[in-house]
Amino acid sequence: MIEIGWFTFKLFLKGNLFRDPVYFLRQTTIASGIGTLILVLLAQASIPLCIPITVASLVTGVMMPFLVKDFRMK
Repeated sequence: MIEIGWFTFKLFLKGNLFRDPVYFLRQTTIASGIGTLILVLLAQASIPLCIPITVASLVTGVMMPFLVKDFRMK
């Protein structure tokens, strides 16, 4: 398992891991932006900070599989 992770990391550093890195970056940016927006909006409420962090993380994590469903690696 460690060998697979190391091989993947080396491919990533060489730039040979993703077929379309711009697509991956765009989809990741969309999810991060929405998660950040949710966090900022919920942090304005008078609730403990752990709740907005949990909700924003959960929403971002649920969104990612749908955003990168067409993602392909080399």
